[in-house]
This record gives sequence, structure tokens and C-alpha cells, in this order.
Amino acid sequence: MRSLIENRFGLLALVLVALLALYGTAAASRPQVAATPAPRPERVPVASVTAVCPAPGEAAVGVLAPPGSRQAGAASLVTGEKTLATLDTPGRLWREEVPASSPPLVVTASGSMAAGLEASQTRKETSGGQRGLAGVRCAEPTASTWLVGPGPAAADVTLYLSNADPAAAIAEVMIYSGEGPVITDRGSVFTLKPGESRTVKVADLAPSALVMAIQVRTTSGRVTAAARALMNDGRGVDWLPVSAAPATRVVVPAIPGGGGRRELLVASPEEVDTLVEIRALTPDGTYALKGRELVEVPAGSVATLDLSTGVGGQPAALLLTSDSPVVAGLVVTGTGARPDVAFTAGSAPIDLGSVVAENRTGGKTASRLLLTAPQTAGSVSVQVVTGTDEAPEPFQVDISAERTRQVDLPKIKGAFAVVVQPLPGSGPVHGGRVMEERLKGGTALTVQPLAAARMWALVPPIAESAATVLP
Repeated sequence: MRSLIENRFGLLALVLVALLALYGTAAASRPQVAATPAPRPERVPVASVTAVCPAPGEAAVGVLAPPGSRQAGAASLVTGEKTLATLDTPGRLWREEVPASSPPLVVTASGSMAAGLEASQTRKETSGGQRGLAGVRCAEPTASTWLVGPGPAAADVTLYLSNADPAAAIAEVMIYSGEGPVITDRGSVFTLKPGESRTVKVADLAPSALVMAIQVRTTSGRVTAAARALMNDGRGVDWLPVSAAPATRVVVPAIPGGGGRRELLVASPEEVDTLVEIRALTPDGTYALKGRELVEVPAGSVATLDLSTGVGGQPAALLLTSDSPVVAGLVVTGTGARPDVAFTAGSAPIDLGSVVAENRTGGKTASRLLLTAPQTAGSVSVQVVTGTDEAPEPFQVDISAERTRQVDLPKIKGAFAVVVQPLPGSGPVHGGRVMEERLKGGTALTVQPLAAARMWALVPPIAESAATVLP
């Protein structure tokens, strides 16, 4: 019996040895598979674009797809049931004055006309007790839009909402004032049918706000949002530019030099107070504003700071850093017996380039770029594009680190677009276009911060897995 048991254990040991030898041979002979990095999103040219000009009636509208593409493409410009134009040539500016009382202008583009397409509208106000220039970039539909500026206690502010998509959209309007978040019982949720546009008087939502930050966010679909402010007592009119989303580092570009008031507005949508550090970037360098280096923004509120004696004399930008995310804008008030108003706001760097599609120079009108390199030195190419083949050669502009540079645009007969493209090796560049016109009683002006061009889209990688098509 004892011999039998020993034989069984010996047999078991031999089996284990054989299995280990077999596993070792298989492991040694298995081909080695090199580790492959996780696939990254692919950058592809934008194939389609939609932009909405909110109130184009009696305004000059410019539309441009930057030059360079030779592929087929088309852009359609439609207001209500009327098609104003169909475009198929990149690098050629389309500009017309849209008839009065026209509904929002919807620009849709595909192919070569989509990548980088931009549209802007500009109107000179001379009636109704108002005078000035009012310009705005025609915006694409998004899920969230921020606007910062005066409230209904200081101006007649109208919010323009448009749904250019073929599906219904639900938009919620959140308002922050100097006293905190505004709670209204009049309803701040709006349902927009496909193709529907709507105007909302902000005074119906927040009648007592002196300054405000508005967030328009969608719970379903996408909308475009724009706001127009007519200052009380005839103190000017302009559109509020879209502000960059809340961040702990914000650059407010394109603050024109000259006299008049400069008022910074900083809003915190967070539930905690935040301290914001402010530095000015001018042609002479960067510095903290004496006595105004910091501003405390209460939770869910808007804080203001008068910077007229700090940055009013020369072109500038502001660099804001904070512990929690903020949004920011700035109110520019001109000089004269009847001063005009303009607005600028926090913006992203123009890493993919930028286009301003509506500019004029000559006579009583001048346009200029204000470019800022908040970190390292920047270098850009500036190209003027007209509605014909005649245009000046592109020229290079270098911006020193932590400086702002003013660039006067050349005198061109008629309107033109300007394309700003960062050059290889350039650091981040922020900027804006300032357009002025001398009128009786003072200078009219409008500012359009440079927005990153709609050139590329990031397409996520597709894995060879059943999970790609199955939930």
C-alpha cells in the first residue's frame, strides 16, 4: 500500500514538471507585442459651419471664407424666407447692407467655404436718441454662451436667441448681478422651435441690475445668443461680445487708448468668494495697477473696478488670475459731448488664426488691430481681403512678450476683411479690432475681440471593438 501511494505522488510530481516545462516553452516562443500608445483624436478640417447674425436690418454684413482651399464648397445666406446670396469662392469678401426689419441672417457653409468662415455685422446708429457704431461677430450655435456688460438699470438690454438647427432647443437664461444671482418668477427657460428666433428684454428678468453677467445654456439642442445694449441718456450703443468661459486665467484684449472711462466687470459663477489679481499689458510692458492690483468678487456676483486712470491713455489688455473660475468684460466709454460706448471681453488665444469680416478705413473711419502676447513673444501674419482680387500683400507683425501692440490697418477703398494667422514659433496671441468713425459731438467706436477661427475639428478615434457599436 505504501509503495502504491508513493508511486501516485511521484506521478503527480512528474505531471506538474511537464506542465511547467510546457508553459515555459510557450511563454518563451510567444511573439512579443510592442506596446502601442492610445490613439489620439484626429484633427480634420471643419466640413460644415452655421453662424447667425442676430439683427442684420440696416446693418452692413460681411462674410468671408479665408483663401487657400481649392476644394468645392458653398455658403448660403438666408434671412427669413429670402436667400440673399450663395457663395462658392474662398478668399473673396461678400458685403451688403441688409434691408430694414430683416429677421436674423443664417449663414450655412460646407466644404471649402466652411473652414474658417466668419461673418460680422456693423450698423451706424443715428436716430432714436442714440448715436454710435454697433458691431458684433455672427455666432455659431453652442450649448453655453457668456455675456458681460451693463444691466437694465444702466441700459436697455435686449437678448437675441436663435435656433438654427432642425431640432427644437430649450435654453435657460442665468443672470448674475452685483447683488448676486437673480431669481425671477417670470420664467427664464425658453423653448425654441427649429429655425425660431426670439428677443427677450433683460429688464423683464432682472429689472434692477446695474451690471450683469448672463449665461445662456441649453438643456436640449443648441442656440446662438447675443445681447445689444442701448445706454441710458443717449450714452451710446453696442453689442456685448461673447466672453470666454469661466477660467482661473482670463485675458481681456483690445482696450483702446485715449480718454474716457474704462470699467472692468468680473463675475464669479462659483459658490465661493474669489480674489482676482489684475495686471495691465501695454506697449511699454506689464505692470500691476497701483491701488487696484486685486478685486474681490463675492460668490455668484459681479464686481466692478474703474480703470480709467490705469489703462485709459494707451492701448492695453488685462491679465486676470484667480483662485476660482471667473468671466470678465470691460466697458469703454469715449469722450466728447455725445460719447459712444464699446465693449470687450475675455477671449481665447487665436492659435488657429482669426478673421474679422467687416472693416473700413479712409475718410472719417479708421480700423486697427490691438494684439497682445501675454506670455512669450508672438508673431502673426496680417492679410487684408477685399471683394475683388486687389488687396495689399500680407505683412508680419511681431509682438514682444507681455506687451500689447497697435497695428493700424491700411486705407482701402470700400470695406474689407482681415485675416490674422499666427506664424510658426509664435507664443499665444490675443487681440481685437477697433473701428472708429468721427461724428459730430464725439467719436463713435466698436470693438470686436478676435475669436479663434473655425478651421479644425477633433474627431475621436474609433477602436476595433464591439463596444464601438454596442451599448
